[in-house]
Amino acid sequence: MKRVTAVKTALMASGLFLSGAVFAGSPSAEMLSYTCAGCHGPNGVSNGPATPTIAGISEEYFVEAMQEYKEGTRPSTIMTRIAKGYSDDEFKAMAGYFSKQKFVAMAQEHDAGLAKKGAKLHDKYCEKCHAEGGTSAEDDAGILAGQWAPYVHYTMEDFLSGKREMPKKMKKKVNKMQEKTDGKGLEQLMNFYSSAK
Repeated sequence: MKRVTAVKTALMASGLFLSGAVFAGSPSAEMLSYTCAGCHGPNGVSNGPATPTIAGISEEYFVEAMQEYKEGTRPSTIMTRIAKGYSDDEFKAMAGYFSKQKFVAMAQEHDAGLAKKGAKLHDKYCEKCHAEGGTSAEDDAGILAGQWAPYVHYTMEDFLSGKREMPKKMKKKVNKMQEKTDGKGLEQLMNFYSSAK
């Protein structure tokens, strides 16, 4: 009798142990996204002007950005520390989740005259990578239209100061645009991106 009870107890204990292992699997992409909500807002829609909306961005862009943060090659205030806590598979899971969320353009003040000039500059210098007026989330370029203006401004400051490496094509176009506009092009572009609805 004692032997039967011992066998039953052992079987029950191993069943509980194994079922715990099944339930303790990897967190879902949605669960992983909760850790981003504090700064990037629910479902990746930011409420803070210095933090970008990550809803609707491309999977490729998200993964690339996270890997750069993890490696320390992309400047940030906190993301370099946060990214170190995730694996490449978790980056891919979060990327899939955020790419399916709806991007919400932020209503922002802007100068309509500067925005009109910025639209022309976008078409000439930026449209090839930031398609559809800066709203496209395809490939490895971020969404600019409707993104928080302070965030876009800080990002451009990082590029222009050399704190963040500017891709060669981008550098050539930005320099040419600034030269042709007597240094006023970036302000015009910022107003254009801020005018998106």
